Amino acid sequence: MLVMSSCLLFLLGPLVSSFLAAAQPAGCKIRITDKGLEMLKAETEKFVEEEISNISMPEMKGKEGRFQYTITDVKINDLDLTHAELQFVPDVGLLFDVQNSSISLSFHRRILYWFFYDTGNINASAEGVNINTVLNLIRDEEGRLKIKNITCDAKISKMKAEFSGTLGKVYDFMASFLTSGMRFVLNQQICPALNHSALVHVNSLLETIPVRTEVDSYIGIDYSLIEDPVVTSRSLDMHFRGMFFDLSDPNNTMENLAVEPVIKDYDRMVYLALSEFFFDSGMFSYYKAGVFQTHIVNEKMSRDMEMLLRTTYFGVIMMLNPALADAPISLQIAVNSPPKTTIRTTGATVVMTAIVKVMLLPPGQAPFQLSSMTMETKFNAKVSMKGKRLAIHADLRRFKIFSNQSALESLALIPLQAPLKTMLQMSVVPLINNWTKKGVRIPLADGMDFIEEVVEYHNGFIVIGANLHFTKGLREMMEGNNQE
Repeated sequence: MLVMSSCLLFLLGPLVSSFLAAAQPAGCKIRITDKGLEMLKAETEKFVEEEISNISMPEMKGKEGRFQYTITDVKINDLDLTHAELQFVPDVGLLFDVQNSSISLSFHRRILYWFFYDTGNINASAEGVNINTVLNLIRDEEGRLKIKNITCDAKISKMKAEFSGTLGKVYDFMASFLTSGMRFVLNQQICPALNHSALVHVNSLLETIPVRTEVDSYIGIDYSLIEDPVVTSRSLDMHFRGMFFDLSDPNNTMENLAVEPVIKDYDRMVYLALSEFFFDSGMFSYYKAGVFQTHIVNEKMSRDMEMLLRTTYFGVIMMLNPALADAPISLQIAVNSPPKTTIRTTGATVVMTAIVKVMLLPPGQAPFQLSSMTMETKFNAKVSMKGKRLAIHADLRRFKIFSNQSALESLALIPLQAPLKTMLQMSVVPLINNWTKKGVRIPLADGMDFIEEVVEYHNGFIVIGANLHFTKGLREMMEGNNQE
């Protein structure tokens, strides 16, 4: 029985682990609303028009009584997709529906009747063009948004042709069987063209959305979907893991115990929601990568700070060795635990605790520690969006130091409070902001940006509502991706 239980656990272990991983709440969510879909509609229409215009029609040959004909050089000149709609299909994906539209085309004819041979161009028009295309959206094995399959139905109700040439009037009666053949072939070509475009071109565009990618030389971010997209009649909701990781140790990540972000609105084209876990995992990864430490010495330290430290620890230095009174002095600052984010309706704050060591650096000798103190800091964090990059600006709000050795020394450190706070504000905080202003890319396709952003703070998460701006057309976005 024990052996059987062990085997069962061995077999089910990966399944249970994967279930627990998937059961973790999303750190990042994106909602695209029907307002965003309305903007996408114009680009979709243009793309579909281009795809249908590029349809390659085969040469047609046939015989009707004593007439023999050949149709070549079929060209689609114009499409009128006035009556087109782009809509969400609940639990499925997207619907692109064209009703009662028209197509103008031309082709070259060669006709032989008895001993008479005639050539000329034919202008034709297809009316009552109806195209119904449904895209089924899923999460693939890599956690990427993908079009799984397409349901397409295309019908052309009627088609008419106008002949030119010496026998144009005579051949008018042939229009019915010529256009019938042309209508049949065109009906057969529309859906394959759209299917190929969606499954190949659109999926290649979706591949430009980062799933697991580097942020900088220290950390990466995991934007994999944790479940299939949730589609309603009003929106497309995507739930991402939204987790940073240390590039040198990608499996050492923190568990998501934060409040799951909630998006309730539909007024803007797009919404981005980020939980405290999103930010905490970033700082956890930077902490594990050893980024949160600095050494302030020589030209990095102001003359006033150096003099203050020498004055404060003059007695310690004299007791150690009077000859070391002029040795360089430094501050070693190292964060001793992952910083913690708190998001409330009033804003976001980050609490960070660090160990500050005052070191004497005698030339040719090992460094000597003069003091060790704990520094507690609290920052206000302002979140902003530019394009598709999320940035944070930090302001030092609270600062406190106390000795790790004795309460008496903590009293002696009081004169250092204000100068150390000023040093942080003048040197360390600008370095942090210069680092974070570069921002991190959000999971949005190339060629699309956020504009007119509004940031709202909630208990445990933030929601950014925005409108969308296309910096490129769909065709340009896909061609750019194929060239990379």
